[in-house]
Amino acid sequence: MAGITNVAFRQLCREQETARTGQDAAGLYVCEMVTARALVERHPDTLHMTTFAPDESPRSLQLYTVDPETTARAVRMIVEEDLADHVDMNFGCPVPKVTRKGGGAALPYKRELFTRIVRAAVQNAGALPVTVKMRVGIDAEHHTFLDAGRIAAAEGVSAVALHARTAAQRYSGTADWSQIARLKEHVTDIPVLGNGDVFDAADAVAMMARTGCDGVVVGRGCLGRPWLFAELAAALGGTPAPVPPTLGEVAVVLRRHAELLAAHHGPDKGLRDLRKHMAWYLRGFPIGSELRQGFALVSTLDDLDALLARLDADVPFPADAEGPRGRQGSPGTVALPEGWLDDPQDATVPHGADVLTSGG
Repeated sequence: MAGITNVAFRQLCREQETARTGQDAAGLYVCEMVTARALVERHPDTLHMTTFAPDESPRSLQLYTVDPETTARAVRMIVEEDLADHVDMNFGCPVPKVTRKGGGAALPYKRELFTRIVRAAVQNAGALPVTVKMRVGIDAEHHTFLDAGRIAAAEGVSAVALHARTAAQRYSGTADWSQIARLKEHVTDIPVLGNGDVFDAADAVAMMARTGCDGVVVGRGCLGRPWLFAELAAALGGTPAPVPPTLGEVAVVLRRHAELLAAHHGPDKGLRDLRKHMAWYLRGFPIGSELRQGFALVSTLDDLDALLARLDADVPFPADAEGPRGRQGSPGTVALPEGWLDDPQDATVPHGADVLTSGG
């Protein structure tokens, strides 16, 4: 997730999984999306975004791409410079400024262009596994996921992941898990992963039971809950669930997050970046509006320590903190380039779609 899954948050999630399960982290933690063009142009911000912790393994890098040639160059660079151990290709972004140019969730509609991009990645990846993440389609009238899944499998990707919403739905409503089941029936020779509305371990278990998918991909569910992956590991591994953290334990996690962000971004930017996480961490806890406002404006580690000291460490994790997190919004018409739907076999590279997100 852009702006969330940087090296600091990934390291925190891995630490929480290990601490709460007593075992090495088993989850695959993917870096925030970077553009293939920005990577090959060595944009400083993009190179910073591809930072991995010294002990992070496997190192998973997510690419946004619209051009087969740039894709090939980016993946060759990843291999030759040993930048990552896994490449995940994101064709699920529903943001209007991206789809308006033909990128993200709009691109799989162009079957031939999608084929060439995936082929370029796989052929240049060598031994590195390549996976594809996508959505159901553009809208209810233009589903693309079955063709995209078939193409990706035929071109040699290691797995496909489906966010069970269309681009038009954005993050609204309820994910249609039946579409994951359809993809699993349609693509039988590689793993199919499900994504959408996995907010706790029970959701993951239910998704796999209902759809037959081989694993789950978590996005918004881990916002303010980096220990979620420990709960997932326990539920899917058949071991006892970790006890939910008290407010005092959440405070310790939040403080660790601050330290990691300060190390990655520097103290000033790191603490500013932490602000957006505060409401997620403290959701449902009875701490009062004054403290909440203070956390939302925190600017130094000392300020953060002073605020954390005012929390009642014994308050148990609140039941109403469960459920959907992060953006939801409303469905809407998908912005597309003029004539985009005219010819699904048109392999013309969309103009400017990778410039909009250059630098990550």
